[in-house]
Amino acid sequence: MSTPILVTGAAGFIGYHVAERLMAQGRRVVGVDCFTPYYDVALKEARFARLTPHGLFSGERVDLSDPQAARDLFRRHRFERVIHLAAQPGVRFVDPMPYASSNLVGFMNMLEACRHSGVGHLVYASSSSVYGANRTLPFSEHESTEHPISLYAATKKANEMMAHSYASLFGLPATGLRFFTVYGPWGRPDMAVYKFTHAIAEGREIQVANAGRVWRDFTYVDDIVEGIVRLVDRAPAANPAWDAEHPDPATSAAPHRVYNIGNDNPEEVNDLIALIEDALGRRANRVDIALPPGDVPETRADVTDLRRDVGFAPSTSLADGVGRFVRWYREYHGA
Repeated sequence: MSTPILVTGAAGFIGYHVAERLMAQGRRVVGVDCFTPYYDVALKEARFARLTPHGLFSGERVDLSDPQAARDLFRRHRFERVIHLAAQPGVRFVDPMPYASSNLVGFMNMLEACRHSGVGHLVYASSSSVYGANRTLPFSEHESTEHPISLYAATKKANEMMAHSYASLFGLPATGLRFFTVYGPWGRPDMAVYKFTHAIAEGREIQVANAGRVWRDFTYVDDIVEGIVRLVDRAPAANPAWDAEHPDPATSAAPHRVYNIGNDNPEEVNDLIALIEDALGRRANRVDIALPPGDVPETRADVTDLRRDVGFAPSTSLADGVGRFVRWYREYHGA
């Protein structure tokens, strides 16, 4: 493809890995980020610095919540494919305004820019948190997501509805990906694998919700990236069999789809902690806490649809993934 692919949030965890994988395939990437200080900006700068020297990469610092900045970005480049991963993350973050700015206003600006630029496919980040109060496991795209229990989840649910409306009104092909607990090298310090590893390595206590009896569909970042790059050139088509009297949330009469993208193999947090302890050669100083508001006791992804449509097959075990992460952690922190 002669035109570059836009990757937003390219200084972020998943965005960085997506940009690397695309360039490894010989594809040009324009990566943008605004380097918000939700976590250590030095880690974002380090990721971006690794991408910048690559001949296929063009990096820009753009705040997508600024509509003019978003329009100017699309005027400078001719994007046929957009992977939108920029967002305010975190189910426990308490300030509502960054969610509104990044996840709602920023996403609207992206939709408008894609619409007016004739983008052929928008792949955007949703989240497993949209399942909210739903306790039907495994989580399926064909089930309801009408009861989010965090503001972050509500904004991601809103993104799905906004994208669907643009697909319906303007024919903008869009695919939403519901990520399930992604971890790996260059990961986010606020998430369990990194947070536990950092605390245990430094001899600090870790707070363990519900005595560790919490299950997550931990998904190694390379498996996530494989799913994304397989999807980017497969724009969804309208489903002619979609039944308005029995609407299926996973598909549509418009060119819009949502997919779960996860490991389909939930692991107990106690097992995760044990693997980190073994990899570090140190025991954790655990403090038990209640399950925080906005968290759920278990997640599990039904990835049947993504497996069928693009052959998605996560292959990294938690033991292997944690080992790789800890090796990166030691190198990055000089530990």
